[in-house]
Amino acid sequence: MTDDEKKKTAKKRIVKKDVIKSSRVKKSDSKITTNTNKIKRSNAKKIKEIKEEKIDKVKEDKIKISEEVEEDVKRNLEFNLVEVILIILVTSALVSIASGIVIFKNYDKLSSIKPISEITTSNEILDNYNMIINNYVNEVDKDGLKDAAIKGMYDYLKDEYSIYIDKDINDSLQDQLSGKYSGIGIEITTNDKKEIIVNRVFADSPAYKAGLKKGDILIKIDGKDLKDKDPSYVSDIIRKSDKNEFTLVYKREDKESSVKIKREVVTIEVIETKEYDNVGYIKLDTFSSVSSDQVKKGLDSFNNNVKSLIIDLRNNTGGYLNVAYDMIDLFLDKGQIAYQIKDKDGNITAHKASNDKYKKYDKIVVLINGSSASASEILTLALKENLNAIIVGTKSYGKGTVQETKQLSSGAMVKYTTSYWLSPKGNSINKIGIKPDYEVKGDEKQLNKALEVAK
Repeated sequence: MTDDEKKKTAKKRIVKKDVIKSSRVKKSDSKITTNTNKIKRSNAKKIKEIKEEKIDKVKEDKIKISEEVEEDVKRNLEFNLVEVILIILVTSALVSIASGIVIFKNYDKLSSIKPISEITTSNEILDNYNMIINNYVNEVDKDGLKDAAIKGMYDYLKDEYSIYIDKDINDSLQDQLSGKYSGIGIEITTNDKKEIIVNRVFADSPAYKAGLKKGDILIKIDGKDLKDKDPSYVSDIIRKSDKNEFTLVYKREDKESSVKIKREVVTIEVIETKEYDNVGYIKLDTFSSVSSDQVKKGLDSFNNNVKSLIIDLRNNTGGYLNVAYDMIDLFLDKGQIAYQIKDKDGNITAHKASNDKYKKYDKIVVLINGSSASASEILTLALKENLNAIIVGTKSYGKGTVQETKQLSSGAMVKYTTSYWLSPKGNSINKIGIKPDYEVKGDEKQLNKALEVAK
């Protein structure tokens, strides 16, 4: 064998060894890969088990938080500023619990889970409140900030009936619904010339005793010129003044007069009564605390020859539900359904008349229009579906929900929707309204039609 042949044979042996070695390396690498995959699967399984344990722990912690929160709320019916903020956080905690269930059901879709500490210590509302109070460059009204936070939550609901009502508006609303207020006993508005004009004088009020009449134009109050002022300016002076007596200058038939009037507790008249031969007429402005008693007195004032009744609910936007019930109770027989309430869970409760009817009429006609809402619609359908009352006018507003209210420490109030009301036969008019039996436009034409069908 030559030297060249020996070299070639040696080279082949080396190549063969390298191939064998490479094969062994590949087998070894394959074993390593297999072991690595086993480790990965094992680790993935352990990670999944750990995550599931964390989820169960999160769920247990949230349930515990919910129970503690509910217990705290039961113990505290009234609260100061700090407690209000805590209740806001309670709401946040309860929402978080609901979210936790969703997270649990969609676990496989998430790439990571927030630590328990982030979920259970989420005090963002309180943190932001403190951050603004302590760090904001300008002075901040704490009560105003608190009320703004509450208002924001109700605005978020996008429900026109679930709202925050500031103190001034709330004070006025409470006066209206209570049927009594501290004042002089006039209802004022503005005319085409933007003058403040007396639209109504309540019977036996200080203004009535002082001789003020509907149509009088108010010129001055305690020397302050009322030109270009709005009615709320006069109202604020009378309601908020430390004085109990005011000097009013008014104009009647181009003649100016001055009169002193004392501020007293005034009962607001919510009804107007008339008689048209054998037809009694009652106009009801609102369902306030005094409405039922005033309607009862109005019915008592009619002569014995009155056999039919017109109830005018035009422009009556509603009021207290219990007052609507008391009103209905005057006309129904005991046991007849006045209305029904449907709660958030779909449970329906019927509210029935508790007394025998106070007055009986051959015919009842109800006048409604687009501003007749809520309690007005409840009364209308109770009379329609139980007594075949005739409805005249235009389609009503269509408010079929019930709200509850809560006074805040600042004097403001929140109003929120809690249920739906249904007619005695289970009908809902929410966002639909009540269609009249006789659709008539125009105030005078509507009244004439009501008188025609009532006789």
